[in-house]
Amino acid sequence: MQTNDFDAYKAKLGLSDDKLTADLATLHRIHQAQHRRLPFENSDIALGKGISTDPSAIVEKLIYNERGGYCFELNGLLLMALQNVGFDAKPLLARVHLSGTPSARTHQVVAVNLEGQVWIVDAGFGSNTPRSPIPFTTNAQITTDTQTLRFVRHPEFGHLLQLLTDPADEQWLDLYSLDFSPVQEADIVCGNFFTSASPASHFTTSRVAALPTSSGIITLANYTLKIRHDDEVKVLTLDDNQSYLDALKRHFNIELNASYTDLALLPDEQCNT
Repeated sequence: MQTNDFDAYKAKLGLSDDKLTADLATLHRIHQAQHRRLPFENSDIALGKGISTDPSAIVEKLIYNERGGYCFELNGLLLMALQNVGFDAKPLLARVHLSGTPSARTHQVVAVNLEGQVWIVDAGFGSNTPRSPIPFTTNAQITTDTQTLRFVRHPEFGHLLQLLTDPADEQWLDLYSLDFSPVQEADIVCGNFFTSASPASHFTTSRVAALPTSSGIITLANYTLKIRHDDEVKVLTLDDNQSYLDALKRHFNIELNASYTDLALLPDEQCNT
């Protein structure tokens, strides 16, 4: 990331006046600033544009346009920013377990080694994104402002990150697993290609977006918009017309240089045509 790009990144995230040094407070500050400013979204797939993992393309899209992205873009940008500050940071690829069947290594996160402790930093896992950097430690509950998480050992996949969904019954949701295998650029390209192009990928058959707030999160799944504030949830159904794009701008800071009719039809729409 060039100096002018990093300055633009800081300005967009409201970090221009912050002293950024490679310490834990800065790690939390950068993560929170990016996570709450740049939305998780897959609109380019719905527009038929595909997703590029080239650093210059990520910088152009996320810094200089009112856009977000998904893990390969958001965490790719986060990795560049952290390395620019001086953090010992590297990419990792994870297997997603949300469906109950582990995926290939199709989720990118960032690992930061800071004073002998490894931190997992993730700004791109949709509504279940960890809301702060989390220390990699096993069998210990880790709390963010609204979440309780933990890493547990997995006999096949290394370590599994779980989210506590029901404290009363101690119900945990499997998020993703990490085995800390070295990651090459080609691994990222392959993972991104499957995620953005395969008919088996959730991202090629759905329109999604997510953006956290100080007290909750706003999410979009096709036409269903949910605004969570503390324990309250407001559910809205978006219209199937140009006002859909207005909602993307209003709720997620997403501005598409396109019309609504440029978006690919959803599977249920295809069945009805």
